[in-house]
Amino acid sequence: MTDSGAGEKSVVIEREFDAPVSLVWQMWTMPEHFQGWYGPEGAVVPVATMDVRVGGARLICMEMQGPNGPMQMWFTGEYREVVEPTRLVYTESMSDPEGNVLTPADVGMPDGHPTTTQVTVELDDVDGRTRMVLTHAGVPADSPGAMGWTMALDKLARYIDR
Repeated sequence: MTDSGAGEKSVVIEREFDAPVSLVWQMWTMPEHFQGWYGPEGAVVPVATMDVRVGGARLICMEMQGPNGPMQMWFTGEYREVVEPTRLVYTESMSDPEGNVLTPADVGMPDGHPTTTQVTVELDDVDGRTRMVLTHAGVPADSPGAMGWTMALDKLARYIDR
C-alpha cells in the first residue's frame, strides 16, 4: 500500500527522447539497461532485480561515493501496472539488501516522509520520438529526490544516444 495520496506533493518531469517508445520501455524494464542510467550523477547500480509483471517485485541497489567511502542505498517495490510499452507503475520504499522495507526513521529521513511512494512512467510516440512523463508521488518537487530524477533522466538521454 502507498502512503501517498493523489493530493500529496509529487515530482512530475516530462522529457522527450530521440528514440522509439519500445526502446525507452526497455530502459525501464530490462535490468541491464536500467543499471546503465539510473541514479544521480556519480551513482552506479550494482544490483537491479526486476520481475516486470503486475505483482512482481523489484530490488535496486544504488551506490555512491561518500566522504567515508562507498555508500549503498537499497530500494524495493512492487509493479502495480505494466502496460507494455506505454505505462509502468511501481511502488518504491527504502529497504535493506534483502528487500525488507525500512521506515523513513530507520534511514534518518525527516518526519512526514512516506514509507512507500509510487512511480508512474507514461510513454507516448511523437513522430518516432518518445515523450515520457514521470510522476513520483510522495516526493516533493523541491526535494533532493527530484534533483536525483533530473540527473538520472539526463543520464538516460546520454545512455540512449550512445
